[in-house]
Amino acid sequence: MTRLDRLLRPKSIAVLGAGWALNVIEQCRKMGFHGPVWPVHPTKDQIGGLPAYPSLADLPGVPDAVFIGVNRYATVDVVRELAAMGAGGAICFASGWTEAGEPELQAELVAAAGDMPILGPNCYGVINYLDGALLWPDQHGGIRVDKGVALVSQSSNIVINLGMQKRALPVAYVACLGNAAVVGLAELAGALLDDPRVTAIGLYIEGIDDAVGFAALAQAARAAGKGIVCIKSGKTELSRVAAASHTASLAGGGAASSAFLRQIGVAEVNSPSEMIETLKLFHVHGLGLGRRKCSLSCSGGEAGLVADLAAPYGIEFPPVPDAVRARLGEILGPIVTVANPLDYHTFIWGDGPRTTDVFTTMLSGYDAGIYLIDTPRGDRCDPSGYQPALDAIVAAQRATGKPALPVASMAENFDEARAAVLMEQGICTLMGLETALAAIRAAQTLPGEAGWRPLPVVA
Repeated sequence: MTRLDRLLRPKSIAVLGAGWALNVIEQCRKMGFHGPVWPVHPTKDQIGGLPAYPSLADLPGVPDAVFIGVNRYATVDVVRELAAMGAGGAICFASGWTEAGEPELQAELVAAAGDMPILGPNCYGVINYLDGALLWPDQHGGIRVDKGVALVSQSSNIVINLGMQKRALPVAYVACLGNAAVVGLAELAGALLDDPRVTAIGLYIEGIDDAVGFAALAQAARAAGKGIVCIKSGKTELSRVAAASHTASLAGGGAASSAFLRQIGVAEVNSPSEMIETLKLFHVHGLGLGRRKCSLSCSGGEAGLVADLAAPYGIEFPPVPDAVRARLGEILGPIVTVANPLDYHTFIWGDGPRTTDVFTTMLSGYDAGIYLIDTPRGDRCDPSGYQPALDAIVAAQRATGKPALPVASMAENFDEARAAVLMEQGICTLMGLETALAAIRAAQTLPGEAGWRPLPVVA
């Protein structure tokens, strides 16, 4: 139980600000939120088909979560009243605080909140796809799920973009920090991590406000078998200036931040696509990916390409074990050279049992397998001939208990619907070969020293 539970998993929601309130109401309705949603407006009788209340004092109960879509000056008064009535927490949407040269106004907001948690100010909100609770004033790309990853960002637009992914990643939460005046990165991510339905955490970080707390978060995640992957901005001077201008974050230098993240075992990636693919690995396979990989394809060109592209990431393709080599030789015949990466040619293409035998035998000798497979586009081609290979990948993972990873060399060569079907079967499809290799490398991140903590700052 954390102080953010009511805000993140509300049973009742209040919304203020006519235009923004309507959007929040519509998003909760679309996502099937079962609790009451109470619009508050001094003059309107109804908003979005729901009866509106003239003031917070007129509400039929104390709300668990509140979306505040009024101007920054009115926001301070609303927060003060909510704190006094015992509300569970609030989203402060308005901008124009420390990031706009008004630190005194932000300090007034913090004082008004007291012990009540708020996200923001200058914050887009939070989406809970598990319970259908959306304190969110705009469109989004998600659906209801039973479990999934949490996306947390110090930039609203970055997390909006991440939420629009078409890569079959189940998303449980989307949350923005904004200026993080009251609730910081480690506290918010920790509260999401505490939900047993959350499988991994993805972070877009501009600045780490609490290094000790963040290290504790990383250790708690690893103890729970849940991975954390992040993009850390501020590696260039231009990036640091940009961060300060929109959320007032002080983005630390790249080398020091990366060293800190490596030490505590947080995976760092460079792009949103790499983050999504790494989260898929964590969602399906947790922290157990292992380092010894095999690669299989029906093309010598692909075998060479994966070897070349994997080298900069330090991904290992050890030689084929003798017993595995002997069995593959029996299945594939003398024409095929048994190696890792393996080009199994097309002699077995379309033969489900033999393909399954090859895929399973090869995987049995390694920690995880990369299966290169680009399916034909469905609008101009018939992809049904690729189904035996996909079924063989599923069978190989089930037989060995090891990760079998379909990898499309180009992201557009594997459609979301097919990837979603495989995800339901526990198969993590990775989209884009270089992105996949970066994600595999990131998912192997281990802490430099178990239990390591930064020294607390002494005043």
